[in-house]
Formats: sequence, C-alpha cells, structure tokens
Amino acid sequence: MSTLRLRWADYRPAAGDARPAGVTPPGTAIYAIGDIHGRADLLETIQRGIGIDARMRRASRKVIVYLGDYLSRGSDSRRVVERVLQWRPEDCGEVAIVALKGNHEDLALRYLAGELDAGRHWFDYDGSDALKHYGVEVDDFPGRDDDTMDALRLRFAAALPASHLTFFRALKAGHREGGYYFVHAGIRPGVALALQSEHDQMWIRKRFLESGEEHGATVIHGHSISPEPQVRHNRIGIDTGAYASGVLTCLVLDGSERTFLQT
Repeated sequence: MSTLRLRWADYRPAAGDARPAGVTPPGTAIYAIGDIHGRADLLETIQRGIGIDARMRRASRKVIVYLGDYLSRGSDSRRVVERVLQWRPEDCGEVAIVALKGNHEDLALRYLAGELDAGRHWFDYDGSDALKHYGVEVDDFPGRDDDTMDALRLRFAAALPASHLTFFRALKAGHREGGYYFVHAGIRPGVALALQSEHDQMWIRKRFLESGEEHGATVIHGHSISPEPQVRHNRIGIDTGAYASGVLTCLVLDGSERTFLQT
C-alpha cells in the first residue's frame, strides 16, 4: 500500500471572477480525478483517501469520475488501468464508476487500429512509455518508419490484456451529473453539451480555456496542466501535472460543497 500523504485544499476563483454555480444531484457525492499518466502510486493514495472520505459522507450515492489520460509518462500505466478496473471503495453505499477517454487513449486506440501516424503523434507525447509499461522493448526498435511503428504496434497489441483493450474501447467522452459536466479536455463554446464532438472533448484547449461563456453546466476537466487547480465561473481544471509534480488532484463535490484532495 502507498504511504504517500494526502492533503485537503481549497482553491477559489481569481479576483473578479464568480464562483462556479454547479450542484450535485440530491444525495450524491462525486470524486473527480485528474490526469494520472502512469502514476499508479499517486492513484493508490488518492483512492485510499476517497475510500476513507466516502465512508464518512452522508450522501447515499458516490460517483468516482476518472477524467482520462491513464497512459504514458509516469512509471506504470498498466497498474493504473488495473487499479481503475479493480478498485472500489467499501462500506459507503451505492458506488458508480465513470471512466472518460483522454487524448492519450484516443491515440493509443487509433495506433492499435493501424493508424501509424497516430502512433507517431502519441510517441511525441511519451506514448512509448506506455508500451514499456506493458513489457514492450521499445528501445530494440529505433526509428519511426512504417515498418518499425507497425512492429511495435503488433507487440503492443499482443502485450495488452484483453480486459484493458475492452476498457479503452468503452471509455466515454463526457458525463453529466446535476450541474456539472465532466470531460477530459473541455467543450466547444457555443455548442450544446449533447452535441459536443468526441474529438473536442478529448483535444480542445485554447478556445475552451479562454472562453467566458456559460456552458449549460460547470465543466470539470483535465488535459491542460496548471500548478494548482483552475477555478473559473464556468469551469474547474484539475490537471496538476501529476506525472512530473507528484501532485494528483481529486475534486470532491457534494451538493454545493467543493473541496480538493491532493497527494
């Protein structure tokens, strides 16, 4: 079991910005976990903290939302996926698990399907680390020509457990709970939540981050790294760069209450 410490924190909007207005469904507490990127040690610590907190909350329904980017960087993408698949908090009532798709899972699936350019793009952002975590000897295949990338793809496909591939294929692009909308990267301003494209929800950045529009719900997202959570009137960003900073952030929502659990 991980011995890393946890802390509770409170982050507020910048001066002049309003507090987000989202509220959870009645009787529901939500735990949203930011980008993990192979840091199984941090995930285990956050899960331990969630388990303790969930047992103490009066909410009869607990929802755990993973915002995507389980793979790459860090030290053990495979163990991260195993933890997401297997771990459930105990003795805390009804529990729902929601796993969202990040851009790294998008690239991994496209690469596995034969899109070698997607594999090269993924490798530009440390995707080869994920192959190593699954036991593929990437260093034995220098270069990124088609033959090399296809050989690595076949080895990755052979090393990937069937349960993990099923998990990746089942990942959702977005999820709504009450006044909150959960997504990996963000949403396209001006487009109804029900009409958002999967690509935007995994990849969008600048246009979403710079938007002051109301989106029909407070958007909870990862994807864009910041030293501490970004709290704005229309969104809350919780990618605190765990793979490098050692800080994995979990946003805890209960009614109108918001707080942050961090490693």
